[in-house]
Amino acid sequence: MSGLNKIYVVGIGPGAYEQMTVAAADILRKCEVIVGYTVYVDLLREHFTDKAFLTTAMRQETERCRMAFEEAQKGKLTAVVCSGDAGIYGMAGLMLELSEVYPETQIEVVPGVTAALGGGAVLGAPLGHDCAFISLSDLLTPWEIIEKRLLSAAEADFAVCLYNPSSRKRKDYLQKACQVMLKAKSPDTVCGLVKNIARSGEEMKVLTLRELADTPADMFVTVFIGNSDTKVIRGRMVTPRGYRAVLTE
Repeated sequence: MSGLNKIYVVGIGPGAYEQMTVAAADILRKCEVIVGYTVYVDLLREHFTDKAFLTTAMRQETERCRMAFEEAQKGKLTAVVCSGDAGIYGMAGLMLELSEVYPETQIEVVPGVTAALGGGAVLGAPLGHDCAFISLSDLLTPWEIIEKRLLSAAEADFAVCLYNPSSRKRKDYLQKACQVMLKAKSPDTVCGLVKNIARSGEEMKVLTLRELADTPADMFVTVFIGNSDTKVIRGRMVTPRGYRAVLTE
């Protein structure tokens, strides 16, 4: 692989520099150019002041990726940054798809702490057993498919983490998702939400699925819906794996 240009696709975690992996921080320190969505790049500027930053707005992901390839072709060691993990609703997939057009460029994916993990730690242990991640954004996935996935996860009794629950144009999508899941889950199912994970103004709340259906949310909120065993312990949301049952047999 010698002689190739190189781009790192880096998951920077949920927001705070302290929750970025050591590997991610080390790689960003050695890169010359950092490319990303404006909001995520702004989280990095004070920690990597000597870098060249290139940004694009939301829904310009393809342009952002091509920008990174162009920088790498100039011989600059380049990083594309993503909030959370690079491979979970991040840019790793698109970068690898586009790399077919840029065979002279090597791609290395650097994992990060995704919102399900960062938010889960704030709530307690909401994803302690089998779980599913589902995005409610229908920009790239038709709502009919999202609805099918929601119902399937509910019927299979997965604990579920919902990304992108609502936005200005999708104000009622969390409510719609709750109504779907109520077809197979009890209205008393323990749920939780975390806003601004690892950022200023972080907030968490534990509530029932019935209450969640009437709760407003936005793109800075990550939502957790428990399974039939999920419970509240000392104000925290816990989905047990079953250790106590095994120990008491």
